[in-house]
Amino acid sequence: MIHDKQCSQKVLRQAGKSPVESVLGLRVVSSGGALSVLLLTIALCTPLRAGEGIPGRNQERAAFNPMTGNLQVDLFGMRELANGPAVQKEVVGSAMPSRKSLWLAAGLSTLVPGAGEFYSESYWKAALFLAIEVAALGVAYSYDRRGDEQTDRFQDYANQHWSVVRYAKYAETLVGQTKYNWRVPGTEGMDEFDRPWTQVNWAELNRMERDIAGYYSHTLPPYGEQQYYELIGKYPQFNQGWNDAPLSFNYGDALTPNFVYYSGERGKANSLYASASRWVTVVIINHVLSAMDAVWSAHLYNRAQASVGMRVIPTQEGYTTAGVLTLHYSL
Repeated sequence: MIHDKQCSQKVLRQAGKSPVESVLGLRVVSSGGALSVLLLTIALCTPLRAGEGIPGRNQERAAFNPMTGNLQVDLFGMRELANGPAVQKEVVGSAMPSRKSLWLAAGLSTLVPGAGEFYSESYWKAALFLAIEVAALGVAYSYDRRGDEQTDRFQDYANQHWSVVRYAKYAETLVGQTKYNWRVPGTEGMDEFDRPWTQVNWAELNRMERDIAGYYSHTLPPYGEQQYYELIGKYPQFNQGWNDAPLSFNYGDALTPNFVYYSGERGKANSLYASASRWVTVVIINHVLSAMDAVWSAHLYNRAQASVGMRVIPTQEGYTTAGVLTLHYSL
């Protein structure tokens, strides 16, 4: 036992490690602000022995195998370490894994949600953010396209049932005299619903509207503009342009059925566009959240990494190999 104790002390001195490091296989290394912990050393294969062909000597060792205090020897049966110089040589294939750039991860996810997570090797979250992006864009496009279709429908309805000529004729009765040349010369004989926007001098029409004042609070924008289609189904002053309007109208009277129907159809289009805008907001939020998560994923990747390698350990009669699992942990 005295011999075994002296031999173990010699092993520790030659290896240059403390008893805890040599017995438990744990090592604390500080490099560039990173704390690398060597968690576990496991014997992966049987030792290579120079005295393989000496039966008497091997039988003698098999008959007497005292406890040495080295877990690698006592638990894993590496008898050669008990009597040989346990000087551990370099680890093969255990290079430190590359670190991930937080800025690059954030930039990738800002451009394409999930790209930064993929770069940080967080594949499930990458798939999730990308799926949300595709779904939100698809829904937003669908609502926007349906809004365009609804807009075409209510504009076609207005072109068929509302006439600026009919509206101007009624407005002219409110001024009491004919002093506004709102009618384009040569169009007097045309039907008031036959491309009526070509029959009106818009500058004169707007001047007449301003002079009427009262509940005529708006001037009609030129035909085709978005405000043109909005105003004719929003304010009572434009009620008399609809083809089902009565000959007389006072502010506060019931609006025509065509006015009410048209206003509802225009409201449907606005609702569809509002839904599209909400889903675009979801897309923007998804970009922001993905960028933030990509930074966190890259941070976690750099904080805890594992590597596996092989360590060659010389013995008195040859060499043996041991597997090394290393956890790299950055504070």
